[in-house]
Amino acid sequence: MIHMTETLAVQTVEGFLTTDETDGLTKVLDEYLATSGWVPTRPSEGTTPPREAQAILDGALQRSLPALRRAFPSATDADPWLYHDLKPGDTIRPHVHGVGDPGARPQRIARIAFNLEDAEEGGEFYLDTCSADALWSEAAVPPGSAYGPGTRFVHEITARRGPVRLADVPHTRWTCSPPPGTTVVYGTQLVHGVLPVVRGRVRKLITNLLARS
Repeated sequence: MIHMTETLAVQTVEGFLTTDETDGLTKVLDEYLATSGWVPTRPSEGTTPPREAQAILDGALQRSLPALRRAFPSATDADPWLYHDLKPGDTIRPHVHGVGDPGARPQRIARIAFNLEDAEEGGEFYLDTCSADALWSEAAVPPGSAYGPGTRFVHEITARRGPVRLADVPHTRWTCSPPPGTTVVYGTQLVHGVLPVVRGRVRKLITNLLARS
């Protein structure tokens, strides 16, 4: 059974990738970008990297599952990874994904983010916590759901869609600058985003942490 706290938890895994794995992943992605010519049309757009990159990241995830299960005990595996590339002026405005269909299998319980490259200035990842009732729906746990009785579900809120504009909701912002090789895992019911990139480039790989029970 998935507990609501899993969708609101935060965990880091230092040394998620070794230096050699990070170098190998960078090489694979550089080759992929050179041959595909992919350029994001908006900061939130991602692309699916090739199998070699997926294999490096999936191997690291399997190694990390014992640590991740301390905060996310229902975790089993993850979706395919997406690659994001942010340049100066790019920002990801606050948003929250939510769990999607609470009766579906598997369930998205968290997001996993690995920074392949940090900006020279700006581009930090952040989480916004708040007590606003407007974030939460009245949806009930459906019959047969993997969630425990009484679980609450947030609305899916983007920069353009949702019952509230998240930037206008009183909140506390937690800015994160993880050391190289570290991945950040945050519950899917947490508001998050990326501060504007001022100088340099943010190269980020993101996936959903899943629970199949």
